[in-house]
Parts: sequence; structure tokens; C-alpha cells
Amino acid sequence: MWMYLGLLSALFLGLHNLCKKHAVQGNEVFPVLLGTITAGFLLLLPFYLGSKFYPEFTKEIGFYITDIPWQNHALIVVKSMLMAGSWVLAYQALKHLPITIVTPIRSAGPFFTFIGAIFIYHERPNYWQWIGFFLIIFSVFLYSRIGKKEGINFKKNKWIFAIIGATFLGSSSGLYDKFLIQHINLNPQTLQFWFCWYTILILLVILAITWFPKAEKRKAFKWRWSIPAVGILLQTADYFYFKALQDPDALIMLLSAIKRSQILIAVLVGGILFKEKNKRKKLIPLAGILLGVALILYSN
Repeated sequence: MWMYLGLLSALFLGLHNLCKKHAVQGNEVFPVLLGTITAGFLLLLPFYLGSKFYPEFTKEIGFYITDIPWQNHALIVVKSMLMAGSWVLAYQALKHLPITIVTPIRSAGPFFTFIGAIFIYHERPNYWQWIGFFLIIFSVFLYSRIGKKEGINFKKNKWIFAIIGATFLGSSSGLYDKFLIQHINLNPQTLQFWFCWYTILILLVILAITWFPKAEKRKAFKWRWSIPAVGILLQTADYFYFKALQDPDALIMLLSAIKRSQILIAVLVGGILFKEKNKRKKLIPLAGILLGVALILYSN
């Protein structure tokens, strides 16, 4: 069941990536990010209020947000800092790079997750999973060769380094999620609600320095329907992902790889919607990534 939940998470992540590209195109990145997180927070707020005033009902429907000690709040703040850093880098990169380049680079996330899962959680992949892992990494390298044909030099373009940094921070957060869900025993909705709250506070500090004082930047911001859609889709994807992690048999390295299947939506649908170049050539490494995911998923 946790594998199917991972696939559901991947579906909503793929739709989330399409909306995110629409939201940041020609737009101010930081207020877009704040808008998406605020939309996710507002989605979860009724469950928090319901947990306070109608606890039996929210428990019955499975969305009860528990009271947690302050030390757990501190742990969630760490996750918020990791993901805020990842999103700031990723949104800036997405604004300046094609989605068919950004998404495959982010699909290298299993590389970092594999390393962490092996050394931190002592997860052990089998022979076929190792093949799938290296197939994913090699396919991402092929994307970099295609990217050069779009005028993107992977060695000199700062936005490439930004998306690599975002991928590393995101993978670190993914490893941390397993600790929060399985060892601290936070339920998904509790983690999501407080994570959104603390991330909003972090982004408000960033905006107070970089955006609010600058009138020209405030005027350049464009509100779009895709901004709240990004937040709602992300929280839906995270809910299924955290529910999968609640299973004690769930392996974070496999979940991370399963989530990479989101690129099917991003590359095929996104390439058509945003009229990006070299779509056919990108199908070859896309097939490699999907084959790598399949080897990891079905070689248990």
C-alpha cells in the first residue's frame, strides 16, 4: 500500500510542477512562494480548528492535528528551514530554465536519498535497485547534454547550481521526514500544518528584506490562479507521501525513486503546454529514468 500511496504522491507532484511553472513565469518568485504555502496552510487550518473544537469528528475522519511538545516544534522548524532554502533555489531556477531541464535534474534526488538511507537508516538496496539507481543518474546526465542545445551550459549557468542545491536540500528534508514520521511519530496532518506555519514565518522575514521595501518589485508581482493551486496540490502530494512513510516497512530510498515518476507529467504535458524545445530527444532519457524507477519499484 505504501508504494501505491507513493505513486499518488507522484501524480499530484507532477500536476504541482506544471502549475508552479505557470505561477513563476515572468513573476516575482518570493511572493509566489509565500502565496503557495499560505494556500496550503489555509487548506489545513479547518482541520486544526476542528481538532480544537470538534476533536471527536476530526479523529473520526482521520485528520486530527495533535498537540505536540515544544521540542517537536523545534524539529519542525528545522524541516521548514531546509525546505524554504530548497524552494527559494528551485523557484529561482524554474523561472530561468525550461521545466524539461529543471524536473529531470531534480529527479537526481534519489542519489542523495540513497546515500542517506544507506548510511543513516541502514537501508540495503538489492542488485537490481542499484542498476535502477545508476540508470536514473545516467539519464539525468543525458538531459544535461540536451540542455546544452538549448543554450544552457551546465558548468557555467548559476541556475543549474541553484537547482542542484535545491535538490540536495530537498533530499535532506526527505530523509528528515522519515525521522519525524517514524521516530518522533508525528502524524501527516500535524507535521504539514506546523510546517506550513513556520515556513510562512521564514518567508515573511525573507520578503521583509527583499520584496516589501521595493515598490518596483511589488508592482511587478502578478496574481495567478496557479499560485494557490500549487499549494493545494503540494499539500495533497505530501499527505499521501507522509501516509506512505507511516508504514514501518516503507523504505525512503524506494519512495524517493517512486516519486520521480512525476516527470512523466512534467516532460510530456509540460513540454507541450510551455512549447519547450527538443521534446522528442528528451523522451530517451525520460524512458531511462522511468526504467530505473521500475527496476527500483519492482525488484523487491
